Amino acid sequence: MSKLIIIRGNSGSGKTTLAKEIHQRLPRNTLLISQDTVRRDILRVKDGKNTLGLPLFEDLLHYGYQNCDYVILEGILNAEWYEPLFRQAEELFGKEIFAYYFDISFEETLIRHKQRHISSFGEKQMRSWWKEKDYINFISETKFSSQTTLRQEIEMIMKDIGYVNNH
Repeated sequence: MSKLIIIRGNSGSGKTTLAKEIHQRLPRNTLLISQDTVRRDILRVKDGKNTLGLPLFEDLLHYGYQNCDYVILEGILNAEWYEPLFRQAEELFGKEIFAYYFDISFEETLIRHKQRHISSFGEKQMRSWWKEKDYINFISETKFSSQTTLRQEIEMIMKDIGYVNNH
């Protein structure tokens, strides 16, 4: 049975770094669906309610459910705008959803963003995208704080999904 890992949070929180690390640790046949890649690189569409990217996200989620052992869905993924996607995820994956949210301050996201990126956007854009405590109210999410290290996040997810690397 396929398992879904959802990694969400505001811009600069660390979700892409975490998703890529998890993707590398899981076996082949793991699908990484990155919001930025789909929306910006593949489709070049704006984000928002009824984004034109939503149908492709839904198709990729369905593909992953049918064909992959693990699916990682990563991005800001505004809870209100992406509710149809999360509802579909709930229907497909049921209890095999492991969701994580970076619940950290705006100031901390600025610090993290500056440490990780040679950026094409800065504080002004990040503030315009910011949404505090943007929880999915019908899927349980584990919250990561600014005190949680990348290593701890990785270990927690791997334990939660029951993945043991036998190699």
